[in-house]
Parts: sequence; structure tokens; C-alpha cells
Amino acid sequence: MSLKNASTPAPTPLVFPPLDPRQAAPLSPLQREILEIKRRKNAVILAHNYQTDDIQRVADFVGDSLGLARQAAGTTAETIVFCGVHFMAETAKIVNPGKRVILPEAGAGCSLSDSCPAEELAAYKAQNPGLYTVAYINCSAAVKALSDVICTSGNAVDIVNRVPPGREILFVPDQNLGQWVMRQTGRGMRLWPGSCYAHVLYTVRGIEGARAAHPGAPVVAHPECIEAVRDTADIVCSTEKMIGYCRDNPAGTFIIATETGMMSRLRREVPGKTFVAAPTDLCGCNDCRYMKMNTLGKLRECLETLEPQVTLPMDTLAAAAAPIHRMLEWSR
Repeated sequence: MSLKNASTPAPTPLVFPPLDPRQAAPLSPLQREILEIKRRKNAVILAHNYQTDDIQRVADFVGDSLGLARQAAGTTAETIVFCGVHFMAETAKIVNPGKRVILPEAGAGCSLSDSCPAEELAAYKAQNPGLYTVAYINCSAAVKALSDVICTSGNAVDIVNRVPPGREILFVPDQNLGQWVMRQTGRGMRLWPGSCYAHVLYTVRGIEGARAAHPGAPVVAHPECIEAVRDTADIVCSTEKMIGYCRDNPAGTFIIATETGMMSRLRREVPGKTFVAAPTDLCGCNDCRYMKMNTLGKLRECLETLEPQVTLPMDTLAAAAAPIHRMLEWSR
């Protein structure tokens, strides 16, 4: 598929009107069955904000990477079911090495995580000794094991500000988040050339088209977006902080430049307001193909069979745990 040229109008953005709780659909038989199996297996279901609405509605906790990491670290359930992508389930396993961690779709990867292979990072660090490595949580367990501290989009600025003065920072793997953090902190960093394939699809042209269709609506962008899109937004923030911003802002309509699954949580937690999915040059919304590999059917199957499980070598578990726990300590 080729990108549309500049003379072609951007696709019409998808609009999510206010959700009326009185008209909420009852849980389906499959959803009720999932909840019963979960109870029987003493499991907890964690779902990322980018999961589909039907999965979010049966989850015990829906949130961003930091919130999910905290929930995983504090759970008393025997089994953690992680509805997200593989690196997230790995993080749950790292903070719960003695628990069973399963995910509905083992093939749910991440283009951003894939952009930073552990062997390439190890080679770079060997050639550039002394770097303090700050790793965005969207990376593999092996990359976490090579890092000094982990961050999320919600706490990246605070984490970088905590790095000892005088240490040269290597930020991996998202260069767009890294650029944004540099501007917020004023601290220079080496940036790994990685990006999220979904977030870099947003363009200024698409944002301007959405503004024209919804005049006065603030634009809320995720820091994984490219710099030009971030610069045109009214606020740049993590998905978790989007909730508070949209709740506290008096506007009735918001243009949201992040994965479309976020609209479900926004509609539930910020009632009475309209959310517009910022369009790309290809379509009027932006789904992550990896996040959407999880389905209710796969969730039921993994709960019943307790497979596929996430397993990691003990040395990787131990090495990756230290920078994650450092993040959790610095984020209190």
C-alpha cells in the first residue's frame, strides 16, 4: 500500500461519542466464562490500554506499562494473564519469577522492541564503555538485563533526572521518546535509532485535518510520535496521564494521537466527552497489529490450558530485575 500524496485529503478521523453507562452491553457468554475460569484458576488478568474493549472489560486492571508493572509486582494470584505484547509479559515474569505468567498470543511482538536486538546493544556498550543505559520498558528482557534503569513514557523525565550527574546517558530503544525527554530535561543523551511503527504514522497533515473537523478540540499526543506531531499537540503525555488531562480540561472533545484501544478506557473513565482518533495518512484510526493479535477466544484458551507460558533464563531474570526495581523505587 502506498502513502497518499499531499493533494489527497487525509482520511476522516474515527469519532468515539460519549459512552452512556445505561446502554452498556451486558457481558457476553464468553466473557462470563473467562471470568469463571479466572476465578477457578486463581488468576489475575492484566490488560494494556491498547487492548480491545471486550478484553478490557474482563480485566482486573487496565493501564499503561508502569501501572501494569506495579500491579504485576503486587499481585497475590498464582497466575498472571497478560493481555498485551510479549515484552510486557516478560516484565511481569521478571518481577514475579516464581509465578506462572501466560499471554493469549505468544506471537504478539513489538516493532519498537525488535529495533534494539540485545546483541547489538551489547556490542555498542562494549565499544562505548561508561555509558549509563536508560531503557524504555518497550524492550526485551535481554535488553533490560543490559540496562542500568528502566523507564516508561509516564516516568521517563523523572527517571532521567535521577541519573547521576556527569554520567553520559544512552537512551534505548525509542528515539522519539528520547528526543522529547531531552527537551523536557535539558540533558543530552545518545539515542538508539528505534521507533514504534504505529506512532510514527501520525502526521501533521492528519492532525490539522482533525483540527479542521473538530475546531477547538485539544490534541493529545503520545511522546512516541514524531517531533513535528508532538510540536503541534496541545499536550504530550503518557496514556495514563491522558486520562487526567481529558478529565480536568473543560473541553468536550479531544483529538487523541495514540493507539485506538485507548479510546475505550477514555470513554469509560472520562464520561460525557467525545474522543477523536487522530488519523494517519492511511486510515482514520491507528490499531497496533501486535496488540490486536490478542482476542477473547485466545484469552479463554490460555486461561484453560495455562499456555503459552513466558519463561526466561535465570541469569536474565536476575539481571533484568535490578533496573526494573530501580525504576519502581525511583517512581514512588
